[in-house]
Amino acid sequence: MVEARSGGAPTVLRVVLGKRLQDLREKAGLSFEQAAAALDVTHATVRRMEKAEVGLKIPYVEKLLATYGIADATEIEGFVSLAREANRPGWWHRFREVLPDWFSAYVSLESEANLIRGYQPAYVPGLLQTEEYARAVLRAGMPHACNDDIDRSVALRLERQSLLTRENAPTLWVVMDETVLRRPIGDDPRVMRDQIGRLVEATALPNVRLQIIPFAAGPHPAMYGPFHIFRFPIPELPDIAYAESLVGAQYFDQRNDVSQFLEALDRMCAQAAPAHATEDILGGFRKEI
Repeated sequence: MVEARSGGAPTVLRVVLGKRLQDLREKAGLSFEQAAAALDVTHATVRRMEKAEVGLKIPYVEKLLATYGIADATEIEGFVSLAREANRPGWWHRFREVLPDWFSAYVSLESEANLIRGYQPAYVPGLLQTEEYARAVLRAGMPHACNDDIDRSVALRLERQSLLTRENAPTLWVVMDETVLRRPIGDDPRVMRDQIGRLVEATALPNVRLQIIPFAAGPHPAMYGPFHIFRFPIPELPDIAYAESLVGAQYFDQRNDVSQFLEALDRMCAQAAPAHATEDILGGFRKEI
C-alpha cells in the first residue's frame, strides 16, 4: 500500500525512484540491514526511502548506488538529477495550507497518470466541476472553513482541471451514479443546470468518457463508496487505486487489491448506460431542473 504521511506526500517520481532503489538493492543481493549499514542508519530508513515515505537525501542516494555496484558516472548523475527533481515540491505545493498530505499524493498521481478511471456516487468529479458547483460542494464538506480557505480550495480544484486539455492529456473515464444528477447542489437551480452543461461539453472531449448508472440498474459492486484507479506510462509504477474517507485516504498498489477495484469498475461499466448515450441522458436531466 502506498502511504501519504505527514511531513510531505510523495511525488510520483519519488515513488518511481524508490522502486528503482529497491530493484537495485535486490539485484545486488543485499538486505535492508546491509544497505542501512553502508549509510550508518537503521534499516527503517532504507525501507522508507524505497516506499517513498521520506525525501531522497542526495548523499544517501549516491552512497546506496555505490553500494549496489553502480559505477557508471553517467548513470549515477542521471539518477541523482532525478532524485533532486523528485524532492522539489509539485505545483500544488502553493496550496499546501488547504491541501492535506493524503490528498497531495492524489494530485501528484492525477498529474502523472495517462489513464484515470473512477466511480462517483454522490457528486461530479472534481476535474469536471464548475466553479460554483465546486464552491457549494467544498462548503458542504468543510462547514467550519473560512471563506479564504474555500476560495483557495476552489482555485486548486480549477487549476487541476487544466490537465484534461494539456498536451498528452490523460484519458478520464468516470462512472457516475444517477444520484449525482438528481441531488441539488447550490442555492440556485442554475448551479446544477450549468454543471450539467459542463458535463455535456466534457463528453465532446476525445479523452473524456462518462457513463451514468441509472437507479433501474439496481445494486452494483461499489455501493460502499467512491474510488479512483490511476495508470501510468512508467514501467516501474503499477496501477494505483485510491479510496477516500472523511478523515483521510488509502492508496493501494498491490496487484490483488487493485484487481478488485478494476473488476468492480468493469462490472459497473457494463451495468451503466453506454457512453454514447450520456449526452442525451444529461440533456434530459437538464430539462428537468
